[in-house]
Amino acid sequence: MATIRPRIPDSEFAQRAKNVQALMKEQNIDALLAFGNEAEPQFARYLCDYWPSFESCGVLLAQEGDPVLLIGPESMTFASDRSRVKDIRRLAAFRESSNPEYPGHKLETIADVLNGMLGSSGCHRFAIAGYSLIPYITYMELASALERFGQVEICRGDELMMSLRMVKSENEIACLRYAGMLTAKAFDYVLENIRPGMTELQVRGLACAAMYEAGAENESYPMWILAGDGGNQAISRARHKAIEKNDFVHLQIGARYEGYASTIGRPVFFGKPEQYLVDAVKVGYEAHTAVLSQLYAGNNAANVAKAHLDVMRRNGYEDWLLYGPCHGTGLMEGEAPWIESDSDYILKENMTYCACLYMGNNETKRGFRIEDSLRVGKDGVENMTNYKKELFFL
Repeated sequence: MATIRPRIPDSEFAQRAKNVQALMKEQNIDALLAFGNEAEPQFARYLCDYWPSFESCGVLLAQEGDPVLLIGPESMTFASDRSRVKDIRRLAAFRESSNPEYPGHKLETIADVLNGMLGSSGCHRFAIAGYSLIPYITYMELASALERFGQVEICRGDELMMSLRMVKSENEIACLRYAGMLTAKAFDYVLENIRPGMTELQVRGLACAAMYEAGAENESYPMWILAGDGGNQAISRARHKAIEKNDFVHLQIGARYEGYASTIGRPVFFGKPEQYLVDAVKVGYEAHTAVLSQLYAGNNAANVAKAHLDVMRRNGYEDWLLYGPCHGTGLMEGEAPWIESDSDYILKENMTYCACLYMGNNETKRGFRIEDSLRVGKDGVENMTNYKKELFFL
């Protein structure tokens, strides 16, 4: 029997645009640009399902009317095939960074699109979601295009859109569960095939092959495998470093499906393990269990962070921490909101997080993550990757 693959329907994309427009009216925002690039497509993809390659893109919305997708000069056939927004315009402002001129092509400008969208209604407040991502040259063309409307305030739109994205729909949850299943399959394959002598990059290749064969559209992030020295790199990339017979290896694997990211982090031991690392992993699992026990609707996020920190302090591992214990997840593996020691907000059903428990010893240069993708439920947490918590001796 063929597997039923979940997908976000067109109707949900249309409703997202209406939800954004409703908040724009509440916040007196006349127009909004949801900007996306190849590394962080999240704001644009949320509205149109298009993920640019080489070029960037943006979805432009007024308070009324249909959204418009703005793309670079080369992507019309690509965007037309993928975008749920059907009004698509080619602009030089969204071209690739090498800045080709495209002689002979008639391209629109941001001013052309704004004039047609806003007409005589004017614009006093303009928001950019992806405010910290937009290139200077694109921002300046936008600012110049807005001059015809007089004094226009350009403000951040990230929080407006994130407020809608924090609580996931049933279709989004289905995609996240599917992504979690793909990640678990890839992790299983790595554990079955990893061996000393392989490089970190070769192990990453094992994970990529397994997840793509199972149906992933991409990695959730540039996955890293860290063997021995360098395992304490909280964010990293796989190296040409070979796994040695007694190495402690930090495995960080995540598959993306229909835009939605998942992740699993576990360490593994080769040969004779060092006892201090065995003890540290046990404490990591204890903290993971404590964190999951607090992820339920109605609880304050501060209690999640406290549960994590209490375990670490009680066992003497506070100096192994960098941050934690959770961050939001969805169209980006790491997105708002975070759960940190100073968090103070109430968890809602269908908020989704990564339990991202990083522990690192900077003296020995060893470290690891215990990480899973989670859904906040009414009465408790759902582990959407649901990977085993054990000491992996290979």
